Amino acid sequence: MARYQNIFTQVQLDAPAEMGIALPFADEPRIPIHSHSHWFGKLGQAQLGPIYLGWLGLLSLAFGFIAISIIGWNMAAQVNWSPQGFIREFFWLSLDPPGPEYGFSPFVPLAEGGWFILTGFFLTTSVLLWWARTYRRAKALAMGMHVSWAFASAIWLFLVLGFIRPMLMGSWSEAVPYGIFPHLDWTNNFSLIYGNLFYNPFHCLSIAFLYGSALLFAMHGATILAVSRYGGEREIEQIYDRGTASERAGLFWRWTMGFNASMESIHRWAWWFAVLTTLTGGIGILLTGTVVDNWYLWAQQHSYAPG
Repeated sequence: MARYQNIFTQVQLDAPAEMGIALPFADEPRIPIHSHSHWFGKLGQAQLGPIYLGWLGLLSLAFGFIAISIIGWNMAAQVNWSPQGFIREFFWLSLDPPGPEYGFSPFVPLAEGGWFILTGFFLTTSVLLWWARTYRRAKALAMGMHVSWAFASAIWLFLVLGFIRPMLMGSWSEAVPYGIFPHLDWTNNFSLIYGNLFYNPFHCLSIAFLYGSALLFAMHGATILAVSRYGGEREIEQIYDRGTASERAGLFWRWTMGFNASMESIHRWAWWFAVLTTLTGGIGILLTGTVVDNWYLWAQQHSYAPG
């Protein structure tokens, strides 16, 4: 049975590169750079490229580069421009928002948080341009808008954390700092200040959808790998002409948990769970401090936590 444990791709195709369908007349041409990667091919399709950037892609990368550069230079200044110090302290370095004394004013000295506001502008512009790129590329390929709407859900949480909630609270100091451990510290302090975020029902929903997403994707990926020797990875064919792969997969899950998703519906389950993770998370963050000051007391009042 060991030969059926095909966790890595065992046979890789070596064929001329697939260059894709013709683009609309008004679009920029694709950059015809492509190659095949043996190690990428271990996990799936080995082809890299061709690349399409267009104006939206180029502008998004440019704004994103400026934002990352500002963060990087500020972090480097914190260790007195020492490369060794930068590497050693990297996980603890941060670019912090302005203090509460500046409120939500856009005019803040650079050294007092102005760099943070500039970074937020460039990074948000980059993300929104990339969203527009995903939307336009899907339209050009006559695809559904599922990718762009899922991305919009993640952008919603990003905007709530860095702009919408600080605006409603009237202070940039409520925003999340740029940095790895400082970001985690902010999350911990945020929960402590507002009475334990675990009693926020939207936070509970977000975590349930997060864990559910991981479970669904793991179950789906494992199922397809388990029936790939019957052609299970050709899911489109299995949707309109059900074969032994989908029959066996369905029988397995009916035996295991009483019901099964189809080759199509599992993607709807996973899409909704993933989208609702950031959607409900953003709602929970937005309500914290603006509507509810202490989630534990709120939970007690609504018979959600013990008195």
